Amino acid sequence: MEEIADEHVAVVIRGDATAPSIVEQADLERADAIVALTDEPGASLAICREAKRIAPGIRTLARTGTGTENEYGEIADATILPQELNANTAADILSGDEVRTIIGSHHDLEILEVKLADGCLSRTRAREGLKCLKHLLIGMEKTGAVAADSSIEYDQIDISVLVIGAGAAGARSAITLAEQGIDDVLVLGKRGHGDAHTTWARGGINGALGTHDPEDNWAVHAADTLNEGHFLNDPEKVETVAKQMPDRLRELDEWGMEYSRTDDGEIDQRFFGAQSFRRTAFAGDHTGESMLNTLVDRAQELEIPYRENVMITKLLSDGEQVYGAVGFDMDSGRFVLFNTGSIVLAAGGYAAIYNRHTSRDDENNGDGPALAYDAGASLMDMEFVQFHPTGMAVDDTDPEWEPWSGRLVTEAVRGEGGRLYNSEGERFMERYSPDQMELDARDVVARAIAQEITEGRGTDNGGVYLDISHRDAEFIQERLPRMYERFDDLGVDMATEPVEVAPTSHYGMGGVAVDEYGETDVEGLFAIGETMAGVHGANRLGGNSLAETVAFGAVTGDRLADRVDGPGEVPADLVDELAEPHFTTLNAMASREGTYDVMEIVTELQELMWDHAGILRDESTLQAGLKRLSELREQTADMDVGSITSDSFEFAVDIGFMLTAAEAVLRGAAERDESRGAHYRTDFPETDPEWQRNILFEDSDIGGMRTDTAPVGTPSDAVQAALDEGHELDYHQLE
Repeated sequence: MEEIADEHVAVVIRGDATAPSIVEQADLERADAIVALTDEPGASLAICREAKRIAPGIRTLARTGTGTENEYGEIADATILPQELNANTAADILSGDEVRTIIGSHHDLEILEVKLADGCLSRTRAREGLKCLKHLLIGMEKTGAVAADSSIEYDQIDISVLVIGAGAAGARSAITLAEQGIDDVLVLGKRGHGDAHTTWARGGINGALGTHDPEDNWAVHAADTLNEGHFLNDPEKVETVAKQMPDRLRELDEWGMEYSRTDDGEIDQRFFGAQSFRRTAFAGDHTGESMLNTLVDRAQELEIPYRENVMITKLLSDGEQVYGAVGFDMDSGRFVLFNTGSIVLAAGGYAAIYNRHTSRDDENNGDGPALAYDAGASLMDMEFVQFHPTGMAVDDTDPEWEPWSGRLVTEAVRGEGGRLYNSEGERFMERYSPDQMELDARDVVARAIAQEITEGRGTDNGGVYLDISHRDAEFIQERLPRMYERFDDLGVDMATEPVEVAPTSHYGMGGVAVDEYGETDVEGLFAIGETMAGVHGANRLGGNSLAETVAFGAVTGDRLADRVDGPGEVPADLVDELAEPHFTTLNAMASREGTYDVMEIVTELQELMWDHAGILRDESTLQAGLKRLSELREQTADMDVGSITSDSFEFAVDIGFMLTAAEAVLRGAAERDESRGAHYRTDFPETDPEWQRNILFEDSDIGGMRTDTAPVGTPSDAVQAALDEGHELDYHQLE
């Protein structure tokens, strides 16, 4: 007997014992139903017969070998054939209370998967059946088991390439496609055009232009990225970004980006944390905003179609290939099905699953990674979450300041000479990093700040002081205009007094596992920008986020341009078994009365992640977090949800994405029993060379999320030479 989830008494039995002995092991007093899926149909019926004898009121489902009608009414309430394993055929069993005890054959289900590979069964139908059984086996809510309502109306849109996400990565991929003559492209955004998370990236974008330091080059950029990622990065992807970026920066310049410039008109570049040279190009402290404006202008010049205020809730995939996507119009509430054979996921990351974060509340909730995972793609490196050292630390009781809690204070403040002090007036980075000081790696500075606060040297608002008042007011207003303006509006003059800062969740280094072109292991499904994994490893180099978006946007666009061959067609069984049941589920969730408030669950989940998978982690805390996450998952079946156009409904959908991302972070952090980069285990404080491996997360259909590991690649000779040269930032050039 293999126990899947103790708290639900869910068991899988191979069927190699007699029916009485099998049933004896089941907790029938707590069971609502028995699902008997043993290797031999006769054994399944025998199990049901014995269960009925002991507990006459129990519901039973048995696997049978022939026929689709239940010929065994006195033995089993329902029968099922392997090829009929899907959400609808299990609806009778799931229509009552939660199924707590299940008897089935794990071996039989593995055989089913083998048959799929041989093409003997409909992969879509069987895959959904396996997912349904997974819900049974681990005692999850009755999601995915809703009979489709074919009367629900939806619009269908046929398109060759669907880009989900309208930030820099999505815009740049669409631009490449348009420039190569692919005009059958549609870009989707959850907000108005030009209002994406990219606009919140303040400090700069990396590229080895050598404006001030001509000895800088792409290989040193790649070496710095690998060093900062603690060598868990994919060297090939790192080199792609480093090689691409000089041209991408010049291209943005040609398209009209308003860079800050040197006295002789060159693109200016500043120091940024853990970089050997000044390679971070910038536009004041609003680089992301300026860059996205430039990309949107270019997209409009090319007349690239765009649709705003649409939320994608599911991809249509059989696990091997993607065929489309479904979602809803956030203004009208109308459902939409997109028929397409090529999808680019550029939907951001998962940093907002924490209660202190630099994102807006309705972005970076894990949409991109969770959509890909549900479609059959693998996730990677999800345990690595970057806590930016300097988020705003505020008085949460002050209504003027409270909305700014955790919001980013750009690294550019430190790049321009800002200094960190504790409440005792000590410039404490001299103790933690005497050589690189405030511009050491983000994980180092964040842990240093957290340590100061923990040891009682924090401010009243739970932070430390960031002070740039030694710089002239004119200099600050020129180089950091948005920061100066924000704090000035709140009554703080950065030119004369310090601001309070504390670590905040800023970026997920993990995401969807992709190849060198950004394609997942699901054919036709690509992931780029913060949705993808591989570039950053265990910690991200500041200024590489914006770089990754335009570099891989161009690479993926080029790849797709060679492959696009019309929109294709969503197979009828995918519409029947995925799209329409999903619309039914969404429709049933809208305006549903329930016990639990949606936003309270969101807040609890975010607090759970901060408390159990924050800057400092250990085994017991992580395991407690997984247990509490399971409890929150159960509560989502009883949420009080508003109409389909309400914020409540949007966040109810987001919770599903957040749960997937949160589980991956917790499981990965628990499995990685070492400290590396942004992942710090107090019970395993050292880096283990044996753990120079990536953790992959896959949906195993039965038993839930499964992890595996894979070795990291080897840098090219050019990058290895740059690593051997030992380049390093000399912080004291700023003093």
